[in-house]
Amino acid sequence: MRAAFMTLGCKVNQFETETMEGLFRARGYEVVPFEERAEVYVINTCSVTHLSDRKSRQLIRRAARTNPSACIAVTGCYAQVAPEEIRALEGVRVVIGTKARARIVDYVEEALRADTGATGTITDIMQARVFEDIPLHSLPHRTRAFLKIEDGCQNFCTFCIIPYARGPVKSRELSAVAREMKLLTEAGFYEVVLTGIHLGAYGIDLAARPTLADACRTALAEKSLRRLRLGSLESVELSADLLELMRTEPRFAAHLHLPLQAGSDNVLRAMNRHYDTAAFAHLLEEVRAAVPGVAISTDIIVGFPGETEEDFAVGLDFVRQMGFARMHVFPYSARKGTPAARRSDQVPPTVRKERAARMQALADELAEEYHRAALGSVADVLFETTEDGVTDGLTETYIRVYTDAPVTRGQIAPLRLTHLYRDGVWGEMI
Repeated sequence: MRAAFMTLGCKVNQFETETMEGLFRARGYEVVPFEERAEVYVINTCSVTHLSDRKSRQLIRRAARTNPSACIAVTGCYAQVAPEEIRALEGVRVVIGTKARARIVDYVEEALRADTGATGTITDIMQARVFEDIPLHSLPHRTRAFLKIEDGCQNFCTFCIIPYARGPVKSRELSAVAREMKLLTEAGFYEVVLTGIHLGAYGIDLAARPTLADACRTALAEKSLRRLRLGSLESVELSADLLELMRTEPRFAAHLHLPLQAGSDNVLRAMNRHYDTAAFAHLLEEVRAAVPGVAISTDIIVGFPGETEEDFAVGLDFVRQMGFARMHVFPYSARKGTPAARRSDQVPPTVRKERAARMQALADELAEEYHRAALGSVADVLFETTEDGVTDGLTETYIRVYTDAPVTRGQIAPLRLTHLYRDGVWGEMI
C-alpha cells in the first residue's frame, strides 16, 4: 500500500505530517510523492486564511483526480473548524481534527475495509488538556529537523481562528523533549528547530512549570547538536533567562521570529495584541543589546478592519525603524467565527492588496539592507539543497547563502559572504 502526504501551513504542521508519515511506515506503507498514484492520500490542512482553506480543497480534489478509488484522509486546522465542508468533498473518507492523529492509520484502514462514508473524529478541542505525544517513528527528510514541544494558544487575537482549532496550551514533558532530541542528533541532524503554536507559553500547563528556557537547555544537553533555533515566539513572552541562554550558548542560533502584526497602536488594540509599539521597540533594543548581531524577523498583517491610511502610514514608518531582517506580509483575511470578521468597517480587498504590496516593498528593502550589512563577514552555513552545481543553506541568522564550493547536503562549513545573490548572498569557501 502506498501513502502520499501534503502539508499546508506552519512548521508545526510540517512536524505533525512527519509523525504521521512515521506511523504509516511503521505499519508497512510505502510513502510516495503526492503527485504519484497512491492508495492513501493524507492532507494536513491549514486554516489561517481563506486562501489556506481554498488550497486545502484544491489538494483534496487533485488527490481524487489522481486516484478516484483512493482513501483521502484530511486532518489539521481546517478539518477541525469546518469538518462538514470537508466531508462533503468527493473522495474524503477520513476526517480528523487536531487531536487523535495517533490513530490515523486505524481510521484509514477502517475506511478501506468499510467502503462507506467518512470516518475519523473531531474532538472538542477546547477541552483538550494533554499534549498528544506521538514519537518520531521515522526521521524527517531534511537537513534541519523540527521538534514540536507545544500545542494550543490562549491569546485569542481578534483576527485569528487558530485558538479555536488548537484549543488551550498543551506542553510536551521535558523527558519527551530529551528523548526526541537524542533520536534526531543520533540520526545526524545538525540543527533542530523547536516549534509550537504558542511557543512562549511552554510549560504553563505542566505540574513542574518548566519554561521555554528549560526546554532549550534540555535540547542543548545533546552535545552533538550543532545548532538550536526557535520557531515563532510572542515578544511579551521573551524572558531574560532565555535571552541570557541565547547570549552565552554559541550553539543557540542568534535569530528570533517575533510577530509584530501591526505597527500602529490603534490596530494593535483592535487586534487584542498584548503590547504597544513602544513596548515592542524597547524589547528589540534589549534583545539587540543582549545578543549582538541577532536577526529579528516578523509577521505583519495589513488592511485589518478599521485600519485607516494614517494607521498604515504609521505602521510603515515603525516597521522601517525596527530594521527587521525578514518579514512575512499578509493582507488581512476574515475568518468566520472571529471577532474581527464581524466588524462592519472591513477594509476593501483592493486597498488591502495595495497596502500589502507597499509593505512587501519595504520588506524587500529591509532584507537587502540586512544582507548587504553581512557582506565581508564569515558565517557557518548549514547546506540544504543543490541544483545546477550551486548549493544553498542557512546561516544561524537565517541568511540564505549560495555557493559553488565543494560542499555536501547536511554539512556545516564557514563561508565568506561576498555579494548579494538571488534572495540571499553568495559565499566563498575559506
